[in-house]
Amino acid sequence: MPTVHQEGLIVQLEDQRQLTIPLDWYPRLQHATDEERQNWELLGDGYAIHWPDLDEYIGVEGLLAGRRSGESEKSFQRWLAERSRTANQQ
Repeated sequence: MPTVHQEGLIVQLEDQRQLTIPLDWYPRLQHATDEERQNWELLGDGYAIHWPDLDEYIGVEGLLAGRRSGESEKSFQRWLAERSRTANQQ
């Protein structure tokens, strides 16, 4: 079960281990609203966490391996621009 705070992403594993990951590893989570951060779902048997509002998928295996987001800077900037455009239209 994930919890997202300003300081980081905290994931409680079934075996009671707890992972704490800095938000700057996952820029979409870092730039999300609290409401968007709280809207998540586990995929399959818990192999990944999905934030549908952010189009963000984070695999638990990657968290355990210490891998940051693999999204390119270009892709992230495109996502930010679209996010800004959408916010300005509302």
